[in-house]
Order: sequence, then C-alpha cells, then structure tokens
Amino acid sequence: MSDINPALQSTDIINLSDEEASAEVLKQAVQSLWEVVNNLTRLRRAKSEHYYVTIFGSARIQPNEQVYVDVKRLATELTRMGCGIVTGGGPGLMQAANEGASEVGGKNSKHSVGIRIDLPFEQAVNPFVGQMFQHRTFFSRLHQFVLMSEAFIVVPGGIGTVLELMMIWQLLQVRKLYGTPLVLLGPMWKDLVAWTHQHMLVPGSEMVSPLDLEIPQCVNTVEEAIEIVRKDHLEWIASHAGDAGFPLAPGEGERVRG
Repeated sequence: MSDINPALQSTDIINLSDEEASAEVLKQAVQSLWEVVNNLTRLRRAKSEHYYVTIFGSARIQPNEQVYVDVKRLATELTRMGCGIVTGGGPGLMQAANEGASEVGGKNSKHSVGIRIDLPFEQAVNPFVGQMFQHRTFFSRLHQFVLMSEAFIVVPGGIGTVLELMMIWQLLQVRKLYGTPLVLLGPMWKDLVAWTHQHMLVPGSEMVSPLDLEIPQCVNTVEEAIEIVRKDHLEWIASHAGDAGFPLAPGEGERVRG
C-alpha cells in the first residue's frame, strides 16, 4: 500500500468542493479496504465440514441437449458419493448440475449451492439451488468458489467459464491451491490445452513450465470425471479420520492439503 499523504493525516475536515483532497481521501480509503480484504483472505478453515465440487459451465445450454443430461448425471452421481455441488446458480449447465444434486438431496438441500453475480441479464436463480449466495463483484464471487471447493469440474462453456477455469489453473500453478483436482470434461478443453502447449512452450521462448500444463486433467466421459473425484474424495475422508462423522475406511491413509 502506498504511503499516506501527510497533508491528509490530520483530523481536519475536507470540504467536498476541494476535489483534489477529496479524491485523495477516497483513494486512501479504497487502499485501506483492499488491505482489510487481503488480511481476511488469509483465513482458512482448519477442516472442511463437507466435500464440495464446483461445476463450471455454460448458461446457454437447454435441458433437451445431451450435454445437459450428462452434467445432470454427473452431479447426481457425485451427490450420491457424498459430495455437495456448487455452481454459479444460473440456467443452462449450472441448472443441470443443481438439478442432479437435488434429485439426491432434495430441492432445498444445502448441498446444492449457487453462487450468483449481479448482472443485467441471467438474473433468475435456477429452481434447484438449495442454498444461494449473492455477489456484486466477480472478485468476491470467484474467491468464494475457491474457499468452498475441494474439486473443480469444467464442462462446456463460454467466456465466463474460460475465466473461471483459468483462475483455478493459475492458483494451482502458483500453489495458492495445492492438490485440488481440476477436471476438464469434453473435447473443447483438450483443444485449449493443446493451444497452450503450442504457443506457451515454444523452444527458447517458454512462457510456462511444462508441469504447469499438466495441472488440468482432460477427460472425455462423465465416468472418468467421477473416478478422479472419487479418488480425491476418499483421500479427503481419510484426512478427516477421527473427526465426528468421518470414519477411516480400511487401507486409507492421511491426506495433506497445501
């Protein structure tokens, strides 16, 4: 944070007609707020109480399309496994995921979560969200996805989905997240990862480490995505051994999250 202008450190009242001084006060206030936010984001739960899987995907897909059916089935199977489902709370593939979760946990289940953003369109929360959070900024909304989730599955989507994917990918790259599955379901994501290999690993002008491009796990089928999460979920259960409601299964060891 930049140094405070000494001229503004006094308790003197600043008239709003003094535009330069007023602007400086606002600037300092915003910087102070960011410092508070940065401090708050250092806080983490010692133990997660529930294993949530965030599913990112398009708001434009209709219920009669095959990918909608597939994402609904994905969420249903994950919920049966004991996972909670988190989405953006809107229509399309977000609705498919919440609908799949609600088929197991009921329409008002707190394990079918929607994290919404204020937009001039797509305002309605889909009817299968049992617990809803509302944000005014993409910054705070994306941060909640990160705080809540033990795994991320990216299904077909547009620019917003790409934004969400890239944010999680970078957090894993720089170890702000560690050991968190990032699963990309469908051929469009294989093309994206291939693009990164082609343009970011040019010999002599490498922009990333080859290991960075191995972070996302590309799969073709719902079953493959479920299997990746199932393995991670079992490790998560093992890490909660001894906690109330989390018995240790035979042969399971300890899991460490960064």
